[in-house]
Amino acid sequence: MPVAEQNRERPISTSQKSAGWALASLSLATLLSSLGTSIASVGLPSLMQVFGAPFQAVQWVVLAYLLAITTLIVSAGRLADMFGRRPLLLGGIALFTSASVLCGLAPTLWLLIAARAMQGLGAALMMALTLAFVTETVSKDRTGSAMGLLGAMSAIGTTLGPSLGGLLIAGLGWRAIFLINVPLGFLTFALAWRALPAGNKTAQPVQGKFDATGTVLLALTLAAYAMAMTLGRGNFGTLNIGLLAVTALGIALFAVAQRSVNTPLVQLASFRDLRLSASLAMSLIVATVIMATLVVAPFYLSRGLGLDAAMVGVVLSTGPLVSTLSALLAGRLSDRFGAHRMMVAGLISLATGTALLSLAMTTVGIASYVGPITVTCFGYALFQTSNNAAVMSGVGASERGVISGLLNLSRNLGLITGASLMGAIFAVASAGTRQGTGQDLLSSASAARGMQVTFETSTALALVALVLALFSLRISGRPQPGIA
Repeated sequence: MPVAEQNRERPISTSQKSAGWALASLSLATLLSSLGTSIASVGLPSLMQVFGAPFQAVQWVVLAYLLAITTLIVSAGRLADMFGRRPLLLGGIALFTSASVLCGLAPTLWLLIAARAMQGLGAALMMALTLAFVTETVSKDRTGSAMGLLGAMSAIGTTLGPSLGGLLIAGLGWRAIFLINVPLGFLTFALAWRALPAGNKTAQPVQGKFDATGTVLLALTLAAYAMAMTLGRGNFGTLNIGLLAVTALGIALFAVAQRSVNTPLVQLASFRDLRLSASLAMSLIVATVIMATLVVAPFYLSRGLGLDAAMVGVVLSTGPLVSTLSALLAGRLSDRFGAHRMMVAGLISLATGTALLSLAMTTVGIASYVGPITVTCFGYALFQTSNNAAVMSGVGASERGVISGLLNLSRNLGLITGASLMGAIFAVASAGTRQGTGQDLLSSASAARGMQVTFETSTALALVALVLALFSLRISGRPQPGIA
């Protein structure tokens, strides 16, 4: 009898080991895509000098990557649903790695920008499919923990990028910030090739043709919105308004196109699932809120508290560090107490933290930022992990790719919106005082005022998300139409 029990345990142990290796490959893919976002920013001054180009041109090294991800991530998920997630994820890793080589060898700025767009396409495939693969590699009772690990790896990549990039540029030059991805890419590809499941026998690929028309319309619409939010550095002009008009028209045309094809890019009926719609809306709102900490905090710390650049960097690292550590704990809490309950708890913490940030007083010093940002980022990590777990655990196998893409898209759109909206609110609220030089100089009082108004707005948005979460919790036990 004991021998029989041991024989039965062996397959379970092997399965757990395989799941561990698969999760390791997904974690590395998440790290790569987030590192690609953050590491390039620190190299912009060097690129301006090397290529003799203005900031307006060099910034496209970052924008091309972000735009490629934003415009293609949903299409990447749908392609995976149709043709298989494993080959598409492996292709994404290979494309990202190859593009990193091209970035590192680029002889001109515009070839570098083109290679970064190609790298963004690889990142879109990785970001869309890592979440989709979680439900195929770990048991349902460990979904939250797995999502927490991916969230932690994303935060590590975002945090590590600037410091690692600075060291590489100082020691080896700007090309090293792209070439560092090559060995990491080979390792990720090898692990994914070895460990990721070839397919789910119970899941059938989506039949029909790929919706090329819908893909082009959605890509152009998202590109127009992203450019409307990023061009002009927060100052809305005729071009921004025109791009928003194009965005509105694109949304209408996309909706019409989706109703006229047999296999649409996005099943509009999916949005009848109120839980899914609420989760996507919450993801966008929360990303908009969290972006305020990245846009406004540096001005508050430098102008409001008078910290030097080095100290600003140290204090700013508090948020990403808290998010990294909290994501692992958030996964376990989600598994133990339920994803929907932890979403509510996370949003309560987020709203509390932003409310405390709105009360920040320069007389208190660094503590006026560190304490509230700890509460804010813990709430963000708890919400993000629980929301991803709640959505992906309730999605049918044939829709996991595109729903994962929509989750990532809602977050990216929130970050883009937050960068523009929160920056504009801070600029208007702080209203720098005119001094002897004739230029607007941001005083300590002005920075504190801008901080207050920006985070009062953030708190209001967080409360809207909390209402949606309570609504989602209330209907979580009811059957919903749409996706399974």
